[in-house]
Formats: sequence, C-alpha cells, structure tokens
Amino acid sequence: MIKELKKSPLFSGMTEEDIKKCIKCSGSEAVFYKKEEIIFLVEDEPQKLFILIEGSVTICRDSLDGKRNIITTINQGGDLFGEVFLFLKKREYENYAIAASDTKVLQMPKTYLYTGCGNNCDYHTLLISNMLSILAQKAYYLNQKLNIIASNTLRQKISKILLQNAEENGNVELKMNREEFADFLNVARPSLSRELMKMQDDGLINIEKKKIKIIDLKRIQDNL
Repeated sequence: MIKELKKSPLFSGMTEEDIKKCIKCSGSEAVFYKKEEIIFLVEDEPQKLFILIEGSVTICRDSLDGKRNIITTINQGGDLFGEVFLFLKKREYENYAIAASDTKVLQMPKTYLYTGCGNNCDYHTLLISNMLSILAQKAYYLNQKLNIIASNTLRQKISKILLQNAEENGNVELKMNREEFADFLNVARPSLSRELMKMQDDGLINIEKKKIKIIDLKRIQDNL
C-alpha cells in the first residue's frame, strides 16, 4: 500500500517512513469496496479525504431524467477524490462516488488537513503544502473541461480533447473508455462514435480498436 501511496502528489517529497507516520498520526484507514459499491452519496457530509490505493472510482451526478453523467474517473494509484468539498466547507456532496471495480481506498480525516498535530511534524506541513498544489491543479483541470464543453460543435470538443492528450507522434492515450468519453462530453455514445468515424473518413484521425492517432494535425487545429 505504501508504494502506491508514494505515487500520490499528496505525499510528494516524503519517504515511505514519513507516509507511514502520516497515516498513523492522522488516524487514516484503508477501506475495501466491491464493484458498484457506493463510496459516498449526494447529500452525505464531507468528512474524509479519499486516496485511491488500487482499483478505479467514478465520480457521477445524475440528471433530472435519471441519466448518469460521469464527472471524472479515478484510476491511478495515489489519486485523490472528494477533496474539493472538504475545502469548500460544504455540508454535503453534490455528486456521488462509486467503485468501478473492486477498489481499495485510504480515508484520511479532514481534521488532519486543517490543523497541526501538535508535534510540528515536517511531513505534516509538507502534506498540507502538497494539498494546496493539488487544489490549484484541480482548478486548472476544471477550467480546461469548461473550455471543451463550451465549444460550439461536437467535433470541436473531440478535437480539443485529442490535442490535450496527444503525444508527439500523434498517438492519443485517453484514460476513458468510449462510454466515459461520451459522458465527459455530455453526449450520447452513438453520437460520439458517429463523429469519430466521420473524422476518420475525413482523414483527420485513424481509429484502431481503442487507439486513436491524429493524422492531420493542422486540420484538427483548424477545427478549434
């Protein structure tokens, strides 16, 4: 577990021994969730910071007609979720988290992030500093998503995501499957699939199973 947590930006700059001390000092505990099990619900009171150890988690919000909209997917060991609501000091969540597979999560009490432990521990100070950096990065990510969603056409939305995730050779590695991709863009999956195929027919991209490669970078950029 410690090796996975060492990958987390929350524990950046810490030794394995520091991480162990943080877990003990904070009273954190590892909790296992089976696939489809709820981690927290809308209207639950935010009391814990969640850190993924293994598995994957989807953060969702349901529309008025009951359609599940995926806000984001957490699938990298060490990634955090639920932290925004802790620092907004909201009395309840506005979305819910569900285990997308068998999942283990470290739960850290929010009090540890707000106050010192009384021992003036260097690792505790570093943890809080790392948390501030994570929140800044989260704000940047949300601004990027807002920029994508504000696009006029589905092709523009797709193009922006492809460019954001493209490697130098044009290969695009998305951490979402097709259904999650559609939910992220807030469109129906068939609509997304049709547009991707049109972009391939137009010579902009090449699709091979789950892999996408940008063929004509200039024309993709011209879509924006």
